[in-house]
Amino acid sequence: MNEASAALESSQILQVARSSNKVSDSFEEGGGLAVEGNFDMQDSRKVTMEMEISLVHEEIGGNSSSFPSSNSSNKIERQNFSRAGFVGKPPGGKHRKQYLPCPVEFAEAVDYFMEPDLVRNFTQFSLGYVNSEERPPKMNSSRSGFGGHQTMEQRENSFYASNQTLHCGFVKGPPGSPSTGFDLDDNDKAYMSKCIVVVSSCIFGSSDFLRRPASKNMSEFAKENVCFVMFVDDQTLEKISSEGNKPDGRGYVGLWKVVVVKNLPYSDMRRTGKVPKFLSHRLFPSSRYSIWVDSKLRLVVDPMHIIEHFLWRNKSEFAISKHYDRQCVWEEVLQNKRLNKYSHREIDRQFYFYRSDGLTKFDTLGPNTPLPSYVPEGSFIIRAHTPMSNLFSCLWFNEVERFTSRDQLSFAYTYLKLRRSNPDKPFYLNMFEDCERRTLAKLFRHRVLQPPPTTGP
Repeated sequence: MNEASAALESSQILQVARSSNKVSDSFEEGGGLAVEGNFDMQDSRKVTMEMEISLVHEEIGGNSSSFPSSNSSNKIERQNFSRAGFVGKPPGGKHRKQYLPCPVEFAEAVDYFMEPDLVRNFTQFSLGYVNSEERPPKMNSSRSGFGGHQTMEQRENSFYASNQTLHCGFVKGPPGSPSTGFDLDDNDKAYMSKCIVVVSSCIFGSSDFLRRPASKNMSEFAKENVCFVMFVDDQTLEKISSEGNKPDGRGYVGLWKVVVVKNLPYSDMRRTGKVPKFLSHRLFPSSRYSIWVDSKLRLVVDPMHIIEHFLWRNKSEFAISKHYDRQCVWEEVLQNKRLNKYSHREIDRQFYFYRSDGLTKFDTLGPNTPLPSYVPEGSFIIRAHTPMSNLFSCLWFNEVERFTSRDQLSFAYTYLKLRRSNPDKPFYLNMFEDCERRTLAKLFRHRVLQPPPTTGP
């Protein structure tokens, strides 16, 4: 199967899904497999080579400065910095690029709270969520039921910004069936239900160190009014406790309120981490704002300053930084395959499906390009919990649930399809410079996990 025929088959499958919902079992069970038949690793290697040749002969990316800020009157001063915070090769002959933070002009004090609807007249509609469903007769028993079993027709309809009930994680099975995962203590749920502004992160499988927010940089207002929640599993709790970060009697380590998750919904820790990353509006049902901080980062700026600068001042409902090096999904696909971040076959199947449904290459100079980059640096996300922001988060989660867990592959497709499906209902997304993200949080390397000991013959 070549690239053209694969894309054609993907398009045909999508049309069938739209018209009659008669799609293959692999689609219905959430595999997101747009290419079937004799698609093997030889095809995958061929496609990778064709994409690399294409990137050599066709310019992708470029100077993002041609896309002005949505708030040009509040330009950020960057003296002695490039716009992207990139300064080229470091001294000493090393070839690794250096990416630096850049100055951000924060307000002097943010000791107040502003409801999202006072910032801008954001799109309004009502969202409900699928809480339970019967087990589909042909369901793959090895797949988690946490995300439910969304049909292709349901998936297509979910992109419309209108009153609806959609899949968005936390789906239970029929009465008497076992939990689908991400179980929380009732006391923790009661605490989380009262949070209005949230900073959250997670560590599962002892994959990282616990990095405390810089308390000295936080205002008393933030310390009293912001919930700092770190989700961990039992394995991680034991590990961080042994390293001197044992929670106190109230469950705190510094500013972090440590919440233990039982019964993780996925064996893939990266996919499990998408639950708190994307579904903060579900975990914190009363919250108006949330900030996601990856476990490799240490927050060093007051969260209220961050919300004021990236949401209120820009009149946005969702903010995420551009990737520091890549702009096009084509590049991201190649990089994931080069570094073996995920199965090449699964990446190709996801990529073919997206292309068949309208995903195109990023055009730096295109006057109608809706974003300054199609690839985000997803380790830091700032959200107002508006209907459109919540819908986008659910849709993005559903993509990493259905396809690969590499969320940078699905970001642009999800945003563009949501935008295309709702031409008269804007989604105010602020995609800021990566050097600004580096000002908000200090970057560390993930924990290097030691392989299990091998036994002799």
